[in-house]
Amino acid sequence: MERTLITIPPAIPMVALVGANDANMLAVEAAFPSVNITVRGNEITLRGPHIDCQQLEKLFTELMVVIRSGQTVNVDSVIRSIGMLAQTPQDNPGEVLSLNIVSNRGRTIRPKTANQKRYVDAIDENTITFGIGPAGTGKTYLAMAKAVAALQAKKVNRIVLTRPAVEAGEHLGFLPGSLSEKIDPYLRPLFDALHDMIDIDSIPRLMQSGVIEVAPLAFMRGRTLNDAFIILDEAQNTTPEQMKMFLTRLGFGSKMVITGDVTQIDLPNGAKSGLAIIRDILQDIDDISFQELTAEDVVRHRLIGDIVKAYDKFNEARQTPRSIRNP
Repeated sequence: MERTLITIPPAIPMVALVGANDANMLAVEAAFPSVNITVRGNEITLRGPHIDCQQLEKLFTELMVVIRSGQTVNVDSVIRSIGMLAQTPQDNPGEVLSLNIVSNRGRTIRPKTANQKRYVDAIDENTITFGIGPAGTGKTYLAMAKAVAALQAKKVNRIVLTRPAVEAGEHLGFLPGSLSEKIDPYLRPLFDALHDMIDIDSIPRLMQSGVIEVAPLAFMRGRTLNDAFIILDEAQNTTPEQMKMFLTRLGFGSKMVITGDVTQIDLPNGAKSGLAIIRDILQDIDDISFQELTAEDVVRHRLIGDIVKAYDKFNEARQTPRSIRNP
């Protein structure tokens, strides 16, 4: 057992660290039950096992980095920070949570997990990046944020957003309405993300001028896309031929991000997914990165992560021979 004293600098209000109604501190205490934590004035006293006190001292240091960056520390960021520090090797929560990608209407988009930051860094460092993982891990949202940031910084001249028009067994020909009305349900998630990052009033103007293009994957055939940030969403619903077609649209000065979840394939008649086999084809090529996101990276409602884990556990049990499961 040891005693550790942490002095909080005057520039950091204690309430920003402990949270409203001590919510942040209660989350810390729940994660470290072996340590007695006392807060008085601008000092935090820790009494407990050496390794736990050391971990807590690192946690509070990282949370202060986040606060200095102008971001609010809440229970979610505290829990995610504890998880990052528990990994081997450790990630730095202050570095992850204080990275600003793009801001709009007073809202800043940042990665929330270490894997998300690795994904964002990979987009910066590579021409083609694959973001593979379950729903809610920010694959498409963060890619969109990087695209908008690249456009604002004039690194690219336009953004091209595309998805395959295959969804839960439906086909465009059977849907009512004009072509634009038919494809709207497939492209709506991309529009929703875009609205968070660019003023709504300016989106029609940018689309009319071609600075932003949102279209089904079939519309990409025969084109070469130069000086563009290109995102292919729901790539698990591409065939190998469609994936090859898309990747060969790459032009000079462009970046590509391909996102998808290989557990959510909606291709008809048991067709192969281009995303499921692409790593085996491209894994040895420089300037192409594959980033895996997991249920731990889900940043939507807390239950989504639990649902993804439950499905993974269920599918794993189904694939294990009964003789092994029940010796």
